[in-house]
Amino acid sequence: MAAAGNLVSIAGHSDNRDGRTGFIVDDDRTMRDQLQQILEGSDWRVAQAPSGLRLLSLLEVDRPDIILLDVAMSWINGFELCRAMKANANYKNIPVVFISGRSAPSDIETGMGCGAADYFVKPIDTRRLLERLRELSS
Repeated sequence: MAAAGNLVSIAGHSDNRDGRTGFIVDDDRTMRDQLQQILEGSDWRVAQAPSGLRLLSLLEVDRPDIILLDVAMSWINGFELCRAMKANANYKNIPVVFISGRSAPSDIETGMGCGAADYFVKPIDTRRLLERLRELSS
């Protein structure tokens, strides 16, 4: 895979047997890299975005099967970004899964209320995450 700044290109990535693509949106590079390793280990193609703005750029080029989204980010937080995506006819059917350190019941309720398909609290249960992503992408 070729890197373009903080964005990982998925063009030409051919080792994806099921053709599933996931976008990881998190301002924490370490978390993006960890999630990428988890997904690629289960044959997902992955692209990373450090912000909602970069996600919008990615969505102009490719349509993922799933978006993994952090809540606390600069420019626009994950809740606002999810609401905006669900209000857009081009993106509203892409499942969004929050991956966040925010574990308060009110945060989880807000995430689900803005249209997320699921909400995982860090540290995440990798097996459960992969099972859920398979369900959502089939």
